[in-house]
Amino acid sequence: MDMSENRNRRLKLIMISATFGGLLFGYDTGVINGALPFMAKPDQLHLTPVTEGLVTSILLLGAAFGALLCGRLADRYGRRKMILNLSFIFFIASLGTALAPNVSVMVVFRFLLGLAVGGASAMVPAFLAEMAPHEKRGRMVTQNELMIVGGQFLAYVFNAILGVTMANTGHVWRYMLALCAVPAIMLFSSMLKVPESPRWLISKGRKSEALRVLKQIRDVKRAEAECRDIQAAVQKDTELEKVSLKDFSTPWLRRLLLIGIGVAIVNQITGVNSIMYYGTQILKESGFGTKAALIANIGNGLVSVIAVIFGIWLVGKVRRRPILLIGLAGTTTALLFIAIFSIVLAGSAALPYAVLSLTVVFLAFMQGCVGPVTWLVIAEIFPQKLRGLGSGISVFFLWILNFIIGFAFPILLSSVGLSSTFFIFVAFGIFAIGFVYKFMPETKGRTLEGLEEHFRSRHDKDTAEKSVI
Repeated sequence: MDMSENRNRRLKLIMISATFGGLLFGYDTGVINGALPFMAKPDQLHLTPVTEGLVTSILLLGAAFGALLCGRLADRYGRRKMILNLSFIFFIASLGTALAPNVSVMVVFRFLLGLAVGGASAMVPAFLAEMAPHEKRGRMVTQNELMIVGGQFLAYVFNAILGVTMANTGHVWRYMLALCAVPAIMLFSSMLKVPESPRWLISKGRKSEALRVLKQIRDVKRAEAECRDIQAAVQKDTELEKVSLKDFSTPWLRRLLLIGIGVAIVNQITGVNSIMYYGTQILKESGFGTKAALIANIGNGLVSVIAVIFGIWLVGKVRRRPILLIGLAGTTTALLFIAIFSIVLAGSAALPYAVLSLTVVFLAFMQGCVGPVTWLVIAEIFPQKLRGLGSGISVFFLWILNFIIGFAFPILLSSVGLSSTFFIFVAFGIFAIGFVYKFMPETKGRTLEGLEEHFRSRHDKDTAEKSVI
């Protein structure tokens, strides 16, 4: 085996190992979709629309704080160490939810599980962005998105299998939740073989270790050149002194933070997770029975996987902004038609199939365009010293909004109905398109250090032009 092939194999090992965090993220957020109808029964946890929303969304609140906290801890202790610790939390919390005797215990362990999900959502893309060569960064980071939807798809498949074969077993939802522990073990064991991020090592003054890691995944000349570039970027970052929120008072950094938060919010106001968490309920509301809804929901998961594979190819070929704009246009249009058909076809046998078809179209645009670009841009735009904090804050807002939507959706569905609920998301989608068109920069084709230099120089240029005026 030649050295080049060996380096590529090493890079793939790193990518696959880290993205088990994405698989856990996907499975743990997707499994609730099929578990809820069984969990809600009077002889189980006896959920109301409010407690149903709480059990679902408390994970998302935990994820918000997990993203924020783990970003800071990863900047201090390292990306790899944080991902290893998260795998342990995933394991304990998965077993806790599966064994929960009542709603209160379920809520506690779902929150703990959320801490791990949020930490993984912030750490894994940032880790991959720092390990990848710039020409492969888009595809490597978006591989995590593939693992997320792959995890959701697996959750839907196992939900359908268990829901159909064990429908008469009241506690079938416990088996669904217990399966989450398996990928947690896989994440821990695989990350033991993965090195630390060379960018983090250099930021801690460990140049020789960083160079050794780079030589494992780059040719020697490129590794040495990249090491010098990272050192130069870290040296510039020293003027920011200790990392804190105050660092974002610098105008160009504040602008980047607002863009990161904005892109995160755009991801959520599409309404994607109303479908990912409550897809079974939406299909039941439109006319399917529980078993039929569980099976039909597999289609949503399968389309998501196919769309992300296409999206990974797309981000390697096309600029980020147009991909995101096309994706948002597609998701907003699909939701508009769901809302309209829910009125026009109300009570007809055609409605459930129309809703299923449109959710498939929605997810094709969401997972093929919006999802991959969201996580990629958040992982790319922040400078090295603030990458953990910046991405953590952005993902914090993503999860807070996810929590609000996850909690409110079953309440909205039961009070105002399917059509009015989706008209609200259509309005949000129009706002999202406007934000991306006006504010989001293009990041394709530059190294992480080159992006940092671009944003600095752009700010300096804008400042100079204003002073002349």
